[in-house]
Amino acid sequence: MEKIEKINNAIRAARMYYYQGMTSAAIAREMNLSRSSVSRLISYARERGYVDIRIIDPIEQPLVLEKEISTFYPIEKVHVVSVPDIVGEAEWLERVAQFTAKYLNSLFDSNMILGIAWGTTLSAISRYLLPKATHNSQIVQLNGAGNTRSMGIEYASEIIMRFALNFQARANLFPVPTFFDFASTKSAMWKERSIQRILTLQEQADLLLFSIGAVNAGVPSHVYSGGYLEEGDLQEIHKYHIIGDIATVFFREDGSFENIPLNQRASGPNLNLFRNKHGICVVSGRAKVKGLHAALRGGLIHELILDEPTARTLIEQVKQT
Repeated sequence: MEKIEKINNAIRAARMYYYQGMTSAAIAREMNLSRSSVSRLISYARERGYVDIRIIDPIEQPLVLEKEISTFYPIEKVHVVSVPDIVGEAEWLERVAQFTAKYLNSLFDSNMILGIAWGTTLSAISRYLLPKATHNSQIVQLNGAGNTRSMGIEYASEIIMRFALNFQARANLFPVPTFFDFASTKSAMWKERSIQRILTLQEQADLLLFSIGAVNAGVPSHVYSGGYLEEGDLQEIHKYHIIGDIATVFFREDGSFENIPLNQRASGPNLNLFRNKHGICVVSGRAKVKGLHAALRGGLIHELILDEPTARTLIEQVKQT
């Protein structure tokens, strides 16, 4: 109860300070606290992610890039995270992950279902999550994680459980292979009631969080570096001019994904789910730009978060086409 009271007081003090423009002295008098206590509450609200401060500069480069991307593609919202080129792709990912983790708290709430497509980017985001208590909320895994080396349960479940624990939500794991050996095996398993429950939750999701998979990314996508694809699969990717994947379901350079045999064996959802739901795509790294460009062309992304160097490369890509 003491912690809940502290959170409530911190939010109340922050609202008066930031929304109403009240001084610390005025807030202290209204809340019957000392000025130092008010200052600590406001600092606590910022540190816990209850306050999100943004400096709006109309000539700031990230904002210019956001507007350009919104002009070129059919997308609802773009967030470009400011980060210097020189620090390298690993740091770009960390900055983007931090931003996304904080931003997610403004979107995900009680009585909601969040669909998660596991991977390197989502793993990074999960490490920066800011605790937020929700009620009757659920986290659902969008694609299986098993391969011929392991069931992949530890990697995928760790990501899903971090999100679930952070939001005090129910975790719904999807313990199936990433790719089935035979499409007929997948078809039979998809009829099982336990699997049907997960598929129904995916369809009911209010929000989807995912990234773009790329073979040669500076920070490799886990599906390509973790032994999920056989040599024959890689040959099929080349044959069908596949440029990337979302939730281990592959798409071409024009964003289309129909009639790709590998997708018939993939455990991820039909990509129409991403067209129909509000999905947040989080991307970091120049090697993912071609895949990102294709996904945007195909209308697979509603909201995008990416780092500044990757955003500039994306703009250069679209201007060349």
